[in-house]
Amino acid sequence: MLRSYAVTDIGHRRQINQDFVYLSETPVGNLPNIFIVADGMGGHNAGEFASRYAVETIVEEVKASFEKNPTIILSKAINKANAYIRQKAGGDKALMGMGTTIVIATCIGKYLEVANVGDSRLYLINDRIEQVTIDHSLVEEMIQRGGIDRKSARNHPDKNIITRALGARNTIEADFFNLELEAGDIVLLCSDGLTNMVEDEMIRRILKSGGSLRERAETLVQMANDNGGKDNISVIIIEPSADEERNYD
Repeated sequence: MLRSYAVTDIGHRRQINQDFVYLSETPVGNLPNIFIVADGMGGHNAGEFASRYAVETIVEEVKASFEKNPTIILSKAINKANAYIRQKAGGDKALMGMGTTIVIATCIGKYLEVANVGDSRLYLINDRIEQVTIDHSLVEEMIQRGGIDRKSARNHPDKNIITRALGARNTIEADFFNLELEAGDIVLLCSDGLTNMVEDEMIRRILKSGGSLRERAETLVQMANDNGGKDNISVIIIEPSADEERNYD
């Protein structure tokens, strides 16, 4: 039986929470469940609007979709959300330039379908921790080119510059991943307010430490805040069921 828990926190440095989270363990349209983390950006309250618009639009599009393939469902929903954010930003000076990251997961039997844009992440945790998504960021591009290593990247002055976001351009390219889940796997979706403050190995230890999902989620948020809380912090933890078969046309 799938279990999940979500929490979002303003952190210690921000005046508002520009993150937005959503989860449904029950079907949404033709998806059996859906989990979303969005990290908005933009002046004043624009980032808060962008993340909320994105998540609400994606959920509504998934509900209305007649598609069966989850990748197609999510791709169309992400494109619709991107267009909606662009439309809203174009009609209101206060919202100009707003954008948001997005990371989405749906568990379909023993498979996990993932989509992402930006630097919000999805991790798969068991005996080790694996970052499934690849950050769409300037620093990640530098790592891929061999310019810096991952240790140096954590403190790089440009680490918050992202290269893809919903609302940034008229067209958007999301990355999609399909994973086969194993017994004992834990799935984590999070904004960079967690991963910039807490090392991956510590995240793994906390998630594998036992206790309720709520306790583990709140421990992650508390640790991020204890380490500085420089940004909003959002976490969704999923303990999927891996004993069903995927079945879609």
